[in-house]
Amino acid sequence: MLMRYHPCWFKWLGIAALVSGLTTQAATSEQPFPTPEGAALHAALAQEVGTAGKSAWRPVLSYLARLHGLSVRPATGYFKHAYESLGPGYMRGRAFGHWDLTHERLDTLRASPEHVRNQIHNELAGQQADGLIPGLVTFGISGHPGFETIIESDQPTFKPFKGFPPLWVIAVEAYVEKTGDVGVLGEALGALKKQIGWFEAKRSAPNGGFYYLDVVSDVWESGVDEGIRFINRPPAPAACVDATAHVYLMYDHAARWSEKLRQPADVWKTRAAALQRFISEELWDEQSGFFYDRWSVRDPATRHLSFEGMWPVVVGAASPEQARRVIEEHLLNSREFFTPHPLTTVALSDAKFELRMWRGPVWNSMTYWAARGCVRYGHREAARKLLESALDATAAEFARSGTIWEFYHPMREEPSALKRKTSGRDVPCRDYVGHNPLFAMAALWRETAAKP
Repeated sequence: MLMRYHPCWFKWLGIAALVSGLTTQAATSEQPFPTPEGAALHAALAQEVGTAGKSAWRPVLSYLARLHGLSVRPATGYFKHAYESLGPGYMRGRAFGHWDLTHERLDTLRASPEHVRNQIHNELAGQQADGLIPGLVTFGISGHPGFETIIESDQPTFKPFKGFPPLWVIAVEAYVEKTGDVGVLGEALGALKKQIGWFEAKRSAPNGGFYYLDVVSDVWESGVDEGIRFINRPPAPAACVDATAHVYLMYDHAARWSEKLRQPADVWKTRAAALQRFISEELWDEQSGFFYDRWSVRDPATRHLSFEGMWPVVVGAASPEQARRVIEEHLLNSREFFTPHPLTTVALSDAKFELRMWRGPVWNSMTYWAARGCVRYGHREAARKLLESALDATAAEFARSGTIWEFYHPMREEPSALKRKTSGRDVPCRDYVGHNPLFAMAALWRETAAKP
C-alpha cells in the first residue's frame, strides 16, 4: 500500500530540497579533484555528455561526470592504481568495490577504458587464497553511513568471509569487447576459476543451486540489505534465485573465456548447462510466470514478487518463453514493477511493498540490469521504455534537488521522503555514484533505437 502525505509536507520538502540541492551543487563544483586520474576521468566523461541522449539529461550527466572524478582517490594498500570509490556521499568517499564498482566501470568504459582496466586490476588484487574476492572495501573509516568514524589507518578493511554478487565478469567482458585487450582475460580467468571454487565450496545449497548468507543471517551478502525474501527464512540453506543465477553467469563466462584463450572449456559448459536446467525447472513458477527462491517457489503463501526474480533473464539462464513472461507480465506491468520511475524493487501489488531501501524504492542500477535482460532476449522496445522512463525521472529529480540519490521514489516524489534502514542512516545517501550508471543507461538507450 502506498504511503500518503499532506500537500503542505511536500511543499516544505520542495523548499528544503531546493536549498539543499543548491548547496550540494555549489560544494561539488568548487571541490578540487583528489587525483589527476579523477580530473582526467571527469574531462573524458564531460565529452560524452553531449552525445549521451536527450538534452534534458545533460545537466544530471554533467553532474555525474564530476562525481566520478571526485570519487577517484590515490592508490593505497594493495592497490597499484588510483581507485574509484562508491561516491563522495557514501562513507565519505572511502569505500570501494561490491557490485557498485561494476556499475562504475560500465558507466566509464566509453570515456576511459584505461580507468576501467585499472579498476579491474585493483579489484582482483585483493583476492584471497581461498578464492574470495572482497566485496565492500573501506579505507581509514569505520561504522555505518551517517555514523562513520575516521580512523588512523588507511589500509583496506573488508570482511574475509563475505562474498558479493560476481557481476565483475560483465565489466571485464565489456572492456575486452571495447578494446580488444585479450591479455586481461588471462588474469581474469584465473581469478574467476578461484572464485567459482569459493562459491562451490562455501555457498552450494544441499539440494542444488547456490545461496547467499542472507538466507542464514542478516549479513546481506546479496547486496539487498533487509530484503523481503528473507523475512521468513528456510530452516536450512537453500538455493537463492539471485545467487544461483550469478553462479551460472560465472560458469558461462568461464566457458567462453576459456575458449577464447584456447583452454579446455567443456567442464564449464557442462556445469552451466546443468545449472540452467535447475533454474528453469526448479526456480520457475509456471502459474505466475516468475522466478523465485527454492524454498518459496512452490508456496504462494511465503513467496514475494521482488526484483531478484529477473536475474535468470539478465544472465541468460531463462528460456525465451520464460523471459517473455517475466518482461511482459511483470517488468512492464504498471501494477507491479513499471512505475513512473521504474523499476521498483518489490512489486506494488506485493503486501510487503514499502518506501524503504530495497523493499520498494528504485535503484537505477537494477533498472539498467533489467534493460540488459530485455535486450538479451530481443525485447529492445521494453528496454528502451525502462531506460527512458528512469533517465527522465532521474533528470527531473536532479533539477529539483540538485543531487544524485542512492535510490529513488517510484512515483517520482521526493527521495528524502524514503527510508533507508531500520538502524543507522534513515534517508538515502546523496551524491551516490555506485548505483547510478546513467552514462551506461543512456548508451544502451541509444543502442535500442538502432535496428538489431
